[in-house]
Amino acid sequence: MSQVTAISPLAPSRRARRRRRLEGVLALSVSLAALGALAALLPSSASAVTPLAPPPVRDEDRADQDHLVVTVRRAGGRADGVFEVWCRPGGGRHPDVSGACRAVERNTRWGRDPFAPVPSGVLCTMRYGGPATAHVSGRWAGRPVDTTYDRRNGCAIERCDRMVPLLPALSDRLPAPHLLNSPRGLRTTFPRGFPRPPGGLITAFPRPSHALPAASSQPPRGR
Repeated sequence: MSQVTAISPLAPSRRARRRRRLEGVLALSVSLAALGALAALLPSSASAVTPLAPPPVRDEDRADQDHLVVTVRRAGGRADGVFEVWCRPGGGRHPDVSGACRAVERNTRWGRDPFAPVPSGVLCTMRYGGPATAHVSGRWAGRPVDTTYDRRNGCAIERCDRMVPLLPALSDRLPAPHLLNSPRGLRTTFPRGFPRPPGGLITAFPRPSHALPAASSQPPRGR
């Protein structure tokens, strides 16, 4: 009796699946080789492209940047005018942008307003620095700025000088008044061109109406 070997009907399907698997691996290898060749060409093509310049900075893009506008009046000469200062980075229309930014920075303290006015009730010397005024507006350290400077007394002059060169230096431009001993008493005289101070400043000290007795060289007599 002869022996018959049974052939499984699944054998051809297994060979077909193995062949398809090998074909897929070969196709994947070819695809990876093509991607590698393309990647090698990309740097040379990218280097030939000219980089684009960044767009110009607009005012609305600088909302958080320190920006001050200074209006100076009655200072004389080129000190008068409207000046604009940008800080970090510096820019604007000002004779000394970097110095103006440093002047505000050195007066900036945590919890204090560098543009604060002179506190009320402070005793100030009766110095008059002239009619110059300045108005500063804008933003500094994220806060709005709107303040005015003048030189009406010693405290106001010192407040202005702290912001030089954001504000013009005027301390040495005014000649100093001096006392004159006239027959009517001691009077304050002002050089030509010196601006007159506001009312309320005493400019004359009258002589006493009676003469003081002359001092005697002899010691007083005892009783």
